[in-house]
Amino acid sequence: MTYRRFARPGRVAAAGMAGIAGVAAIGIGVGNASPGGQASETATPIKHVVVIYQENVSFDHYFATYPQAANTPGEPRFRASSSTPSVNGLGIALNDPNNPNSTQPFRLDRSQNYTCDQGHGYTQEQQAYDQGAMDKFPETVGQAAANCASYGKGTGLVMGYYDGNTVTAMWNYAQNFAMSDNSFSTTFGPSTPGALNLVSGQTHGFTPTASQVTPNQTVIGDPQPANDTCDSATSQKTTSTDPGNKNIGDLLNAKKVTWGWFAGGFDSCTHQTANMSGAPVTDYIPHHEPFQYYQSTANPNHTPPSGLAEIGQSGPANHQYDLSWFQKALDGGNLPSVSFVKAIAAQDGHAGYSSPLDEQKFLVSTMNSIQKSQYWKDTAVVVAYDDSDGWYDHQTSPIVNQSHDPLVDKLTPTATSGGAGGCGNSTAPNAVLGGYQDRCGYGPRQPLLVISPYAKTNFVDHTITDQTSILRFVEDNWNTGTIGNGSFDQKANSLNAMFDFAPGHQGDNRGSGNGTLLLDPSTGQPAR
Repeated sequence: MTYRRFARPGRVAAAGMAGIAGVAAIGIGVGNASPGGQASETATPIKHVVVIYQENVSFDHYFATYPQAANTPGEPRFRASSSTPSVNGLGIALNDPNNPNSTQPFRLDRSQNYTCDQGHGYTQEQQAYDQGAMDKFPETVGQAAANCASYGKGTGLVMGYYDGNTVTAMWNYAQNFAMSDNSFSTTFGPSTPGALNLVSGQTHGFTPTASQVTPNQTVIGDPQPANDTCDSATSQKTTSTDPGNKNIGDLLNAKKVTWGWFAGGFDSCTHQTANMSGAPVTDYIPHHEPFQYYQSTANPNHTPPSGLAEIGQSGPANHQYDLSWFQKALDGGNLPSVSFVKAIAAQDGHAGYSSPLDEQKFLVSTMNSIQKSQYWKDTAVVVAYDDSDGWYDHQTSPIVNQSHDPLVDKLTPTATSGGAGGCGNSTAPNAVLGGYQDRCGYGPRQPLLVISPYAKTNFVDHTITDQTSILRFVEDNWNTGTIGNGSFDQKANSLNAMFDFAPGHQGDNRGSGNGTLLLDPSTGQPAR
């Protein structure tokens, strides 16, 4: 089967701090029947996309020295293939005091997998970047709370990174599938902006609520979805009020493409699960669930689906499900075309209450289930993150969207903001998408993996992408059209460079003949 190449008009990508350029191309193709009787027209052989959306990791925090691991005795060993391409990391020679920050980057070993949560506010992260010098991380986003481990580094903990002896599964997936070393948060800021950008590419048009939403009606913090019954707070809530706001769920519904968000703990507001340190953690976190902020896709009362047949379809649950339904859909032959998967909090990788080892347990178990299912042959799994948690990354992000709000934008002083602060100083057309302020971006660099029989093998993509590149891939693959109303999907490059749709590629070089790589959830090494 031949997939013709075409360029979608109107899409451009960041080409660096100076501006934006380029157009990405994808394949246009045919519709095939999927298991469970679903059929949909797709532009590539990919019939199912699963987005595993984890928490709070910068690229250097997990891949600073990839593919070189210390291989300390007693930790799972990692040996890279000799053909492994290099990445834009810190390199392994980190002994010299050559970093501009007050604390040098340092390795966290496997026993140090629980750490303090770092600062990751919209303004804080811009201050850490210090106009591109990348030299103010301990002073602005570094955290050393008295009740959590900073391993003697104080606020310098923010400079710590793990290697393939701790995040072993992530490194093994990178070895066998495709990873990016040039993918960024769409904007600066914490979890909620990252979640909203994933599904809509926009954070504006929300009811202002204290410091979490600016007077410009832009979300820069972590307000709770206004009507979610699992949130007991009486303030700091918001909801989308701009009638022009849409999300990818709206677009998929219009095309009658099945989809769902599967959240750990969605069926119980109070249930807790102990992380691997034994600390109890409430499973569900409302401000991590982006579809709850939009009336069209919210399930505020957490109504369960009427049964397996409803999964992916419109119904009482309105496409919002407990995580347990994802496994039921895999096993029961009713996996939606597009699935967003969110771990229980104890396993989402967020420092302060989760860890890389907790995350690995979830990630590997989920990936093993997908690869063993009937859907694997035409599935693409994207592993991505909502924000960086403030963890150090040495790469300055390209600023493709300006903002000039002196109250919250502190990346670059500009004449527009009277020298008090701003994000970029361009007066070029389209420098501010849709005219909406407080959306300075791109933000910090983060890991991004594509795991699929069609993923390129042991491949590092250097294409500039962001969280909305995932949105764009879904839009293009199902021909949904774009979000509009100033969405970053107007600028995003696609993920297509990470795939090989040429005949004969599917399943090559991954051992089992069908492209699988089954790992051990505890060690992250290939299962025996």
